Amino acid sequence: MGDVAMKESAVIAAEGLTKAYGGRTVLAGVSIAIEEGETVVIIGPSGSGKTTFLRCLNYLETPDAGTVRLRGVPVGADRHGRLLPEAEIAKQRSRIGFVFQRFNLFAHLTAEDNVAIGPRRVLGLSIEEAHRRAREELARVHLEDHAGKRPSQLSGGQQQRVAIARALAMRPEIILFDEPTSALDPELVGEVLDVMRELALGGMTLAAVTHEMRFARAAADRVLFMDAGLVVEEGTPNEIFDAPREERTRKFLAHLHE
Repeated sequence: MGDVAMKESAVIAAEGLTKAYGGRTVLAGVSIAIEEGETVVIIGPSGSGKTTFLRCLNYLETPDAGTVRLRGVPVGADRHGRLLPEAEIAKQRSRIGFVFQRFNLFAHLTAEDNVAIGPRRVLGLSIEEAHRRAREELARVHLEDHAGKRPSQLSGGQQQRVAIARALAMRPEIILFDEPTSALDPELVGEVLDVMRELALGGMTLAAVTHEMRFARAAADRVLFMDAGLVVEEGTPNEIFDAPREERTRKFLAHLHE
């Protein structure tokens, strides 16, 4: 799988990512390539390494071994495996959007200001251009009428959509979603998944860790099942959900339906 993972055509590719905490292996050599416009959904039990894998892709976590490449260029470390300076990693990270479980919005700023701050400070856009882009991305997530509200005036689903707009405003090459609906009340989950589905249909490159199997079935081009730090199985939604090959995958899916 290594040769596949490092294909030059991939937007992002990981090869042999490993990570351990306190002697416990969390990632045991994960390799994956994500192509332009592809939506990859990662499923699996809690503690299987899904979130750690996403965080290693953009060096929010430093892998113990393995390589990540963004359009063929190493991320986080040079070709000899030496860690890059934080300023260089931050520049690379700005090209890889990340949407967290918790919204991480600045409480004292409006929705528009929360979205504009990255383009202004990281990309160096003018105030006018940063705010024009912020309004554009808030409209994209159907929040143009809420641009002047602070997070406390928004529902959880609206706050998460502001967080998605904030990621989009950086014009990333890929957006990583780490269980973006897990902190939401059930009635608010749909509005976030709808926006993600729209982005996928619009050709955005996405990788999402989620427990929302209906989203995985409807929006994913490819589903990866992870367990014990490994990609146990991958395939189309139909292959994974209707005819899983691996016993571990079958057990996980059966448990969901209990």
